[in-house]
Amino acid sequence: MPRMQAADFDAVSVARPELAASYLGLLASQPGRPLALFAPRRIGKTWFLDQDLAPAAVQRGWLPVYADLWLQRGAPLAAINHALEEALDDASVPKGRLGKAAQTRVSKLSAFGASLDLAEAPARRKLPEAPELRFDTLVQRLHGAVGQPLLLMLDEAQALADGANAEALAGSLRAVLHKRRAQVYAVLTGSSPDALAALLASTGAPMYHFAQVLNFPPLGDEFLLALQAQFARVHRGKKPPLEGLRALFERLGHKPALLRDVVKRMSAEGLTEAELGFQRYLADEQHVAGWRALIDTLQPLERGIASAVALGRPPLGQETRELLGRIKGVGQAPTVGKVRAALERLKKLGLLTRSGSPQVEDPFLAAWLAGREPG
Repeated sequence: MPRMQAADFDAVSVARPELAASYLGLLASQPGRPLALFAPRRIGKTWFLDQDLAPAAVQRGWLPVYADLWLQRGAPLAAINHALEEALDDASVPKGRLGKAAQTRVSKLSAFGASLDLAEAPARRKLPEAPELRFDTLVQRLHGAVGQPLLLMLDEAQALADGANAEALAGSLRAVLHKRRAQVYAVLTGSSPDALAALLASTGAPMYHFAQVLNFPPLGDEFLLALQAQFARVHRGKKPPLEGLRALFERLGHKPALLRDVVKRMSAEGLTEAELGFQRYLADEQHVAGWRALIDTLQPLERGIASAVALGRPPLGQETRELLGRIKGVGQAPTVGKVRAALERLKKLGLLTRSGSPQVEDPFLAAWLAGREPG
């Protein structure tokens, strides 16, 4: 079911209440065991959590709490605790003046000239300083404050696998989710299969087989049909063919925001052919200048490897390394070790995907690089 506003392609989206209901049903059937949803970046996981899963949880009588673990990548438990503390504040302090006045402590009552002092209400002990104990206490207090089960949505959960204390952190998360299984459900999302595997599928790891791992499905034709309908509204019945949109959506890695960008460009020029719209987008000098500036920050070997990967060449192959050696500034065919080190730098910069066979993360950049020889 599309949600949109009158001539705004950015507002075109698709609600997936059935998918949200199925996830909540799974959680309810296995208390204490979270779901882990995997999908590449920018495919719509966060949108789904906010627009579909959270409202479905509210309808079910659960309190959704969202935590982006990239908010504090070096200390993901601090990001979780921050989200819980904000939710606890919202639950404890009513909005508006009347609500705040109702929360104000009265220490003396007066009637007919006589007064009576009331004892101070006993204060709750402070939250523990240790993040692990704080997490446990916050779950308990928030559940007590709202009287509802909590749905803890942990976005980019692969951050839990980073850092020196990752194993202890994962162990603490598992212990609290199991201990408070009648009070809290959890959904983890991730975009790195290697990091999620290290967290959830490594034998002996604290969360080994603890979460149920599911592939988060990308949007399908229902999203493309919604884009078509919006285009037809703007252009009086004209619309791009579904087959072309489908092919382009696949080429862009099923990333809704990227397809919207191309369709907006097509709409601005009155184009209905998706491939032509894509080529016009790639030729836009503003985009080209940004990609060129990004590539120019790299070392010659890194630039060459990025282009080789975009062209589908195996970066560690002998033929590719000989080609890289002919790039100005490289000088000779680099060793396998040097190429591996450059690949790792490109992954850390976010230019290449972090897992699986190397690919350029941004499909637009990949297409632009594919039109250039390495170097």
